[in-house]
Amino acid sequence: MKVLIIGGTGVFGSRLAELLHRDGHAVTLAGRSAGPAKLAAPLDTMPRLRLDRDGNLGPILDAGVEVVVDASGPFQAMQASLDDPWRVPRFCVGNGLHYLDLSDDADFTAGISALDAAARQAGSVILSGVSSVPALSSSAVAALRDGMTDLELVDIAILPGNRAPRGRSVVEAIMRQAGTPLKVWHGGEWVGTRNWSESKSIRLTDDFTRRGWMLRVPDTVLLPAWSGARSVRFRAGMELSLLNLGLVGLGLLRRLRLVRNIRRWQVSGALLFARLLAPFGSDRGGMVVSVTGHVNGQVLRRTWTLIAEAGEGPCVPTIPARTLLRQFDGCAPGARPCLAEFPLAEAEAAMADLSIRFRRDEALTPCLFEDALRQDWPRLPPRIRRLHAFRDGEVFTGTAQVTRGSGWLARMAAAFFGFPPAAREIPVRVSMQRRDGGERWVRQFGDRRFRSHLRPGGAGCVWERFGPFSFLIALGVSGEELHFPVIAGRFLGLPIPRFTLPHSESRESVLNDRFHFDVALHLPLTGQLMVRYRGWLVPEEAVSAGRHRTSRD
Repeated sequence: MKVLIIGGTGVFGSRLAELLHRDGHAVTLAGRSAGPAKLAAPLDTMPRLRLDRDGNLGPILDAGVEVVVDASGPFQAMQASLDDPWRVPRFCVGNGLHYLDLSDDADFTAGISALDAAARQAGSVILSGVSSVPALSSSAVAALRDGMTDLELVDIAILPGNRAPRGRSVVEAIMRQAGTPLKVWHGGEWVGTRNWSESKSIRLTDDFTRRGWMLRVPDTVLLPAWSGARSVRFRAGMELSLLNLGLVGLGLLRRLRLVRNIRRWQVSGALLFARLLAPFGSDRGGMVVSVTGHVNGQVLRRTWTLIAEAGEGPCVPTIPARTLLRQFDGCAPGARPCLAEFPLAEAEAAMADLSIRFRRDEALTPCLFEDALRQDWPRLPPRIRRLHAFRDGEVFTGTAQVTRGSGWLARMAAAFFGFPPAAREIPVRVSMQRRDGGERWVRQFGDRRFRSHLRPGGAGCVWERFGPFSFLIALGVSGEELHFPVIAGRFLGLPIPRFTLPHSESRESVLNDRFHFDVALHLPLTGQLMVRYRGWLVPEEAVSAGRHRTSRD
């Protein structure tokens, strides 16, 4: 096919041009400038076209091409600066051309669907996000979820090597997002956080572990509805901690309103700094896509891992376009985000001539309490298992009654841990989230919140940390109730004498088809009541659905 690549001399465009040349396509390179005076083979044999994407697009027709691929970016900047960010694909539709782009911007990629009716009528294939995300990632999700029901979590990460070349558009796109508000699909609802926050250690192989930070990409917007998963996550991270911390710092400055808009000179400075650090680190990068769901009554996590060696990581974003152009006749006309437009096996075949390898894994993923209780887990009523059996996050709401101890020591202890004030009836919201092999619980009683972090504590036990205090809780099933007394404790990692531990009388049960909790904590030595809170909880989504039905009726 005859293909014109906008940004054809850039980091991604040049690699795509080389791959398409290998496949026998006739490639024209286009850009605002003529590009470097000399290009490496085989790009030096390709015709070049001066084209301003924001100006006159007529030269595209003079080139006599069939497909236009926009590999320039940053697509975030188009959203902010152009009256019609989709003027190039609109031009292609109007002239009966096909169009692909390597957009990583959620709004740009989702917005391409506005051209669908016109593209169908013109017989044009208009696909946005023909890149690592969402094109390749969604194909991986489609392959991994085969045979699964009730998807719990889609988790994606891209972790490039430091020696991989960086284009200005990529650097600018990340800087524009750092610290800005981000909505993520978490436990069946949209939850607010920040771009380049909530870092997580991600293991790709036994000797390949890096940290990734939350980032808004097309997947975070499109995959919740497309996949049906209860949670969708995307993270990215640099190999060098110094670059990651720089973005964290930029995010903090933006939150403090000390930096508002990203200027061109700031991008230039960041790009220069990144290039000065280019000799450090490695030329090894990776991408990992995991899907957690139910198979034959068990919860499995399936993972597809891509490892790019020898500096070929920047080729990965171009592979979806290469894959599609190998079988372009099978693409249906219309304008849409590129979601699972090709089987994952075809993308893997399109990387066969590169130093890129893949691996698939499958493993059971018991939740924290299930792993601790083991054979006793099935004895719990479904309502109790429902509360604890989350793989990413969950929110429950209900009401509670709170009783506080009357002595000054009890009041001081309750205030130190942030326990709620006494109340006959108070609304409760409990948010739970998986974090690096453990869980974070945020309990909100009215306007009072207190947090704790849970992690494995061995067979039948979990550790729960409140600030500098950690308590080992023994989980036990008695009848249809779950009991969890405190059996050990630590302060700043040092053991707490057993006789100074608080006494816990805590249990979970099911009454009137609802999950009920009853937690009573007593002071050590005296046995005086510190706090007792008891009540009921239901999934927040059930409350929202009930309100919706009521308003509709």
